[in-house]
Amino acid sequence: MSPSTLERSRTESARDQRTEPMFDGTKSTTEMSLVKVFAVVPLLALIAAVPIAWGWGLNWTDIALAVSFYVVTGLGVTVGFHRYFTHRAFKAKRGLRVALAVVGSMAMQGPVIGWVADHRRHHAYADREGDPHSPWRFGTSAKALAKGFWYAHMGWMFQRDRTNANRFAPDLLKDRAIRVVDRLFPLLTVATLLLPAVLGGLITLSWWGALTAFFWASLVRVAALHHVTWSVNSICHMIGNRPFASRDKSANFWPLAVLSFGESWHNSHHADPTGARHGVRRGQIDISARVIWLFEKLHWVSDVRWPKPERLARKLAA
Repeated sequence: MSPSTLERSRTESARDQRTEPMFDGTKSTTEMSLVKVFAVVPLLALIAAVPIAWGWGLNWTDIALAVSFYVVTGLGVTVGFHRYFTHRAFKAKRGLRVALAVVGSMAMQGPVIGWVADHRRHHAYADREGDPHSPWRFGTSAKALAKGFWYAHMGWMFQRDRTNANRFAPDLLKDRAIRVVDRLFPLLTVATLLLPAVLGGLITLSWWGALTAFFWASLVRVAALHHVTWSVNSICHMIGNRPFASRDKSANFWPLAVLSFGESWHNSHHADPTGARHGVRRGQIDISARVIWLFEKLHWVSDVRWPKPERLARKLAA
């Protein structure tokens, strides 16, 4: 296929996608119930964690398991779901592509195709009509922003409309391996909850070790990662600095940089969405970018879209 024919094919494909509706139906009652369970139960565990941790019920095995699963599943979201599947910041070998889809799914933030469709829709309509989770949805008064913060943080997940993957993620729908991982989300959810308990029981040789590992490394870990991720949707569109010009209100919020693996450099990301590094300035910690750099050195990924200084300079806010 000649370059002109290829370009024409891409243009026609993009036009076809734009004619697809934004939504492709509504979530079932069962799906809505599961969303609420997955959001609320780990949250209750996180709330209970403080009094439970006061003197009993937490040991070094629990901490090691919780941190390990937090890092692996968190990077599955930031490096996999976000920078790779959503924005194609690099090309990955088949084995790594599937692995990223699997560990990202184990963060319990939804199946990979739906996650990507929602996030691409967010970028297409950031802080405008059509954005699935803008905190500015209800206005700019104090009451409206309080309501908007809740909506952007987690309230939007309880809406019944389902983002149309045919419009926002047709490439993933064509990928058989990713479709399989997408369908396996319920099984991967069970795995991410039970594996820490199994490991905790085997390491301590006790049912108590399994129980505390389930509480800390399953429920509390999932809840903590949920709220760090959701804070990028809420806090990072309300508070922080905005060194780069963008059409939305995305902001860089440094306190979340380590816990979010670099995702909270959100203004930098919205200024250059396909960039593999979000912490583009000196001293801005971006663990996800370092992991991508390591994958590149191991030849597991290629064509990494590292930010170019001249491009960033053109995007500096006046």
